[in-house]
Amino acid sequence: MEMSQEFCFCTLAVGKRYRHHARMLAQDIQQYIPATALCILTDEPEDFREFTHVLAFKHRLQSVKGYHDKRFVLEKSLSLFNSCMFLDSDVRVIGAVEKPMNPLPGITARTGCDLLHHIANINSCKEIQVIEEVAQKLDIDIQKVQWFHEFMFFMRKQDELEKKFFQFWETISYFFETQGIYHGEGYAMGLAAEKVGLMIRFDREDKFPFFKDNIELIRIKNGQSDLQEKAIYFQMHQEIEYPKLSILRRIINKLIKHSIFLYRILRLKILVQKDEKFHKLFGVS
Repeated sequence: MEMSQEFCFCTLAVGKRYRHHARMLAQDIQQYIPATALCILTDEPEDFREFTHVLAFKHRLQSVKGYHDKRFVLEKSLSLFNSCMFLDSDVRVIGAVEKPMNPLPGITARTGCDLLHHIANINSCKEIQVIEEVAQKLDIDIQKVQWFHEFMFFMRKQDELEKKFFQFWETISYFFETQGIYHGEGYAMGLAAEKVGLMIRFDREDKFPFFKDNIELIRIKNGQSDLQEKAIYFQMHQEIEYPKLSILRRIINKLIKHSIFLYRILRLKILVQKDEKFHKLFGVS
């Protein structure tokens, strides 16, 4: 099957649970949006060998809890295609494309708002403090920063600004994580984009029917979706997220997870110590 080099979908799938989700996403794209590539960064590329439209690349998580590894997915995708759409691995495509998929340069997100409006609705004083400190240290006008929900968004090359964008995202992620904030990639992307002049736009029209558990719950609450119709997708999602495991297996998994967390914290400290740009920008000695 010949695939266009203009556009691809992309996702991150490290760990058995996420690979299982990503295999279902690959099947959905194969069924509903054929001749479109899916670029996956994963710890087990062999799990996707059967899919001719999947480009699977070996990847080991770099950020403490994996959230900021989305930038590696985007970097790889834009090295191969002119534009891409990032999807969380647990998104399901449940119908054909209904709207044109031709994003403008920069980032085009489905859901978001200005950053100040968003942080006014969060309860973590720590997060707000860190965000404001990043803006101050990097001389970013926080009033111009956009925040967006990172489960689904387009990215298109913009005069090679994406290269600087990824560099600042990395530096900002280091600062977030050294402050104990391991998520927040939406904050980091918004701040980095404003710093380098990468455009962030919003297009709230869905390009194709999709299922994402937390989004679907909001739709159901608002009367925009029917629980009975989507029950099968909720069931499949639950079965992947919460597999039946023995007590011993659960204990072992928790110990492994905690050990990996401690290793990544140590690795972060080593990386930060060696990063001259980080020390220069944030004044850390």
